[in-house]
Amino acid sequence: MKARFVDSNLQSDTFEHPIMLFDGECRFCSGSVQFIIRHDKKDIFRFAQLQSDTAQSLLPPEILDDPTIDSVILIDEGIVYTHSAAVLQICKRLGRGWTLLYIFTCVPARWRDSLYRWVAKRRHKLLGKQDSCMIPTADIRRKFI
Repeated sequence: MKARFVDSNLQSDTFEHPIMLFDGECRFCSGSVQFIIRHDKKDIFRFAQLQSDTAQSLLPPEILDDPTIDSVILIDEGIVYTHSAAVLQICKRLGRGWTLLYIFTCVPARWRDSLYRWVAKRRHKLLGKQDSCMIPTADIRRKFI
């Protein structure tokens, strides 16, 4: 699912990079962030926890009020991607072999999103929640907003 929005309160440089919003309490989501950081050779992505004030200020009310959106969101050039669309957009932007996964956009979104929600619903049971975050280097810290 994707939605276009414009917020005049946002800084002009907010959309220089795609922003991945993630569940900061989820080991699966935090592991995904670390994976993206390792594979983001072109320094494309920036990150913020869904629980942060930054994330709350970036998202339109219809996204904030949707209880099914609780794991990964991608904001890219003013477009909010959720569920499987967010994951596929991230793969597309990572480049290399990861771009090949973008072919799954030909699968109907409701099927992809059903699988996405199935995993998202069970992610805490599979890997648990984390009590602490990674301690990023200065180079990695600049990727977080």
